[in-house]
This record gives sequence, C-alpha cells and structure tokens, in this order.
Amino acid sequence: MIQEPGQTTSAARLVLLTGPSGAGRSTALKALEDVGFEAIDNMPISLVRPLVAAPLERPLALVLDSRNRDFSVNALLALVADLRTASQFRFDLVFLDCPMAALIRRFSETRRRHPLSPDGTVRDGVALEARLLGPVRLRADVLIETETLTPHDLRARLHMLFGDTPGQSMRVQIESFSYKRGIPAGVDLVFDCRFLSNPHWEQRLRALDGRDPEVAAFVASDIRFDKFFWRVHDLVESLLPEYAQERKTQLTIGFGCTGGQHRSVATAEKLANTLAQTEWQVSKRHRELERIAAQTAITGNE
Repeated sequence: MIQEPGQTTSAARLVLLTGPSGAGRSTALKALEDVGFEAIDNMPISLVRPLVAAPLERPLALVLDSRNRDFSVNALLALVADLRTASQFRFDLVFLDCPMAALIRRFSETRRRHPLSPDGTVRDGVALEARLLGPVRLRADVLIETETLTPHDLRARLHMLFGDTPGQSMRVQIESFSYKRGIPAGVDLVFDCRFLSNPHWEQRLRALDGRDPEVAAFVASDIRFDKFFWRVHDLVESLLPEYAQERKTQLTIGFGCTGGQHRSVATAEKLANTLAQTEWQVSKRHRELERIAAQTAITGNE
C-alpha cells in the first residue's frame, strides 16, 4: 500500500543529537518529535544519566549543545560509551554536519552571531566548534551531511531512520526530480527518463504534470517505455528482499528528467502504484512539483 512515513516508533529508543550550530539540530529535533519522540533541546550532559535511569515510556531525543555551560567533549564521549552498554534502550548518536563555508553563509544570511564567538567573527566560531566536535563526529552512529538537504529532506531522512515501527517491513520511497536541480540527496537507485518522448513539446500537455492521465498515457505511448519500465520494475522487485534482508529501513528510488514535471513524474507514479499492490510500503514524492506548489502558495499570500 502507499503511505506516508510511519508516525510511531519503539518506546525503548534514545537518540542524542549534536553537531555544529547551524547544521540543522532544531529541524532534526522537531522531525523526531513528529514521529513520536519526546524531544528536549539543549540538554545538560550531567542530567542525561539521571533522566534515562528509569525505563523510557516513550522514545526520547535529546540535543546536546556545545553552547551549554557544562558541555565537555570528554564528558560527552564518556556518556556515549555508557549509553552504548545499556540494555534497556536502543541508542544512537546522530551527528549533523555541514562544511564551514555553508555554515558561515547560513549565519551571514540570518545575521546571527556565532554562539562560540559572540565578540569575534563567524568564521572563528565555526572553526572553533569544528575542532571541538571533531572527536564526537568520529564516534557518531549516524552522520548526516546537511549542506544540500532542505528542511524537508532532513525530516524525510530522520523519518526514514527513526520513524519505523517494530515488525514493519522496509519502506520504499519513489521520487521524481529535475536534473537541472541535481539528484536528490539520499537516493539509492537513480533512473534517467530523458530519452522518452517529452510531453513538454505538446502544447495541450505542457501545463499539466505526470500525474495527469493524459500525460501518463502520452509517456507510456513511447515504444521504448514498456521495455524500460518493466526492466526497472523487475530489477527493483528483485533487489527489495535483498535490501530488507540487510535490515535497510528505507530504499529511495529516483526518476529524473529535464524539468521534473512530466516523464519522471509519470514513471514514478506508475512504479509506486505497481509496487503498492505487493506487501511493500510505498510513498511518493515529486520534488519539482512540491517546489512549484510552494512558490505558488507564497505568491498567492503576497
């Protein structure tokens, strides 16, 4: 069946979130809260052990911030070592990272001072925090580079990793995208639809997208489509059990075309609908259509 990412998770799960300022910790914490985690920001390291000593009634996500007055790399590493030996919950250390240039740009765009360099330059603060957190980054169970991720992408990645329900099978996400804007981050398998006949050149179809039956029929009418689609389908169907056997929680499949509006959308829709007839849990995302809808909403509110 086709469904959105799961909204529940195991009660005995603990996630510590850390990383440099500006890398997306707040967005990540909200994403985990959305899938059922109790979320606590800027948690002092000294209070973590007393907090988790009792059984966790809900999954718990904590942000450990280098700005906190009791923050210490050695104390954090010691805490992580202790939590990894605990048997009463499943533990992960998640490190959100971003290159220095991107962090500097983000601080410049928001005109904020860096918390570790309030009287100096943003560059000094970013560099200091990178040195400080270097040993923590090496110990991370999950490392997420956020430079190319939108907030939506980051939320989707965390939903994929931590939104699972015990006993639930691997999720399959089918995405469409435009090559002009690059391949989406985190896609496992990518297929190029640009060789197919393009509905863009048909005046009656140009303003429509691949979800429209007329556009889907046009794309499918290309004599090359059936061979392409069913070879992809058979490949994916043969790989899904293998990925699931390796305990992969989500497989993301991307279809790209020039504009991300017609061919890739129609093909992604068809594969999602076909796989949804089996036991696989399938979700769909059309990146460029989401972007157009967001821009339209902004314009309409101005």
